Amino acid sequence: MRHTYLILLLLCVHCSHIQAQPKNEIRATWLTTIYGLDWPSAKATSAAGIRKQKMELCQMLDELKAANFNTVLLQTRLRGDVIYPSSIETYNETLTGTEGRTPGYDVLAFAIEECHKRGLECHAWVVSIPLGTEKHVKELGKNSVTRKWPRLCKRYQGDWFLDPGNPATKEYLLSLVQEIVTRYDVDGIHLDYIRYPDRPKDFPDKEMYRKYGNGKSLDTWRRDNITAIVRHLYQQVKQLKPWVKMSCSPIGKFKDTSHYPSGGWNAYYTVYQDAQGWLQEGIQDILFPMMYFNGNNFYPFALDWQEKCSGRFIVPGLGIYFMDPSEKNWPLSEIVRQIYFTRDHGLAGQAYYRAQYITKNMKGMLDELTGLHYASPAIQPAMTWIDNIPPSIPKKLISNRKGSIVQLNWQTSTDNDSRITPYYIVYASDHYPVDINNPKNIVAQSVRGNNYTYEEESGKQMKRFFSITAIDRFGNESEATQQPPLKNEFQISEDGTQLLLPSSTELATITITDLTGRCVLQSNYEERIPLNQLMKGAYRVIFTDIKGKIHPSTHILAR
Repeated sequence: MRHTYLILLLLCVHCSHIQAQPKNEIRATWLTTIYGLDWPSAKATSAAGIRKQKMELCQMLDELKAANFNTVLLQTRLRGDVIYPSSIETYNETLTGTEGRTPGYDVLAFAIEECHKRGLECHAWVVSIPLGTEKHVKELGKNSVTRKWPRLCKRYQGDWFLDPGNPATKEYLLSLVQEIVTRYDVDGIHLDYIRYPDRPKDFPDKEMYRKYGNGKSLDTWRRDNITAIVRHLYQQVKQLKPWVKMSCSPIGKFKDTSHYPSGGWNAYYTVYQDAQGWLQEGIQDILFPMMYFNGNNFYPFALDWQEKCSGRFIVPGLGIYFMDPSEKNWPLSEIVRQIYFTRDHGLAGQAYYRAQYITKNMKGMLDELTGLHYASPAIQPAMTWIDNIPPSIPKKLISNRKGSIVQLNWQTSTDNDSRITPYYIVYASDHYPVDINNPKNIVAQSVRGNNYTYEEESGKQMKRFFSITAIDRFGNESEATQQPPLKNEFQISEDGTQLLLPSSTELATITITDLTGRCVLQSNYEERIPLNQLMKGAYRVIFTDIKGKIHPSTHILAR
């Protein structure tokens, strides 16, 4: 009880203040395609259906981008079938309503492109071991894995599964993962259900155990089978594209902790996932433990994951679906406490199961994130264990302002890995130099190309200074190139309603004259001068410094 009271006391203290938002944080959501749970609701059986399906996805991604998310875990392989044109498995029915029917476009390519347009990473979520119910397998017919590769498959408790004890299983899964990684610009491969089925005591693998057990206990052998799959996929993907992030979603409780039992449901003993061992061996980059628990079923186990992270990223999966009145009707405050807790204890971010509960604003979840916890953008933390060298600094930043629009251009950067084209992060501020450590100053991330058009949101004041950094696919960020401050007499801009002037302690007054030299406005020097007093026409600006010296500007105000 002492430990329970301590954790609750800590939570009260943590939640009593507003947290500073981290600049580097993973903000992810699972976007579930099976049964169209999150997407799609429309079926791609016609040109209109394809347009609607695409529009639905874009709208969902727009909402996630507006909420400053940066990672989408897109369900790509479901139950022995997929959402992209594969040479190995057939289409799932979720896209068209019919198993095996093409949707008429490459769904995965479209989703990746739309994510990248919005600065979102797209990770292919691969459901690994399950192959579906007997009914589902029959609907797949000759395209089912159970028909094509029967020796890899086992029927257990009415469902079909790949057999983790068959060494060929890891090669089959690798063929799928390689197909995705080589054909698509995915940012990650996310392995789901990389484990034995629930309550696997009688899983039919005796023959494989006799053949490959090598004197190990059954539990150890099964645990080693799952680890062998994880290791093989990790090593092979890293050989292809080392920047592709490898992750999985283990059961939310690894084992009993010293003070809190797991209630007989944990990763290590129940389903044979040695996920903390994977971290120690370095064969996972991120773990998204499915921590769909509340109270002391969450906090001590989240700490246990973090304490055993071995320098890799732990991003707890938060069970926001439990806020649904048809589930457990959790209050929003339960999720809010978990967000505070993960940040206060140095975890790498948060993931949410599942996307629709965010975009549908379940119990104000979206409002809570955009208004407080995710009010500023966040950059992905760097995988420094693979590569810790940032790209070269982007140079020659030039800005051209016209009204409320600023066009930025700069020289491209290069990376130490010649296969990687760096992306760029754009920062903006009213202060020079722009503080790139403040996430509030991020206006765009994962910009592809060496230009960006900035337009301030309606009703907000225009930013005056800009800075650019380059970032590689591992998350290493270069030093910043600052927009060079112009001399006082030239450092003038306007946003249509105000004259924007340089920050200065040397200037005393400002005078605005018409082109004949007649004074129309004189004021003590301020950084923002309202222009609503000026009639239509052209005007000159003159500064006077604290020593009385006059500095005429060449800037012509056009009203």
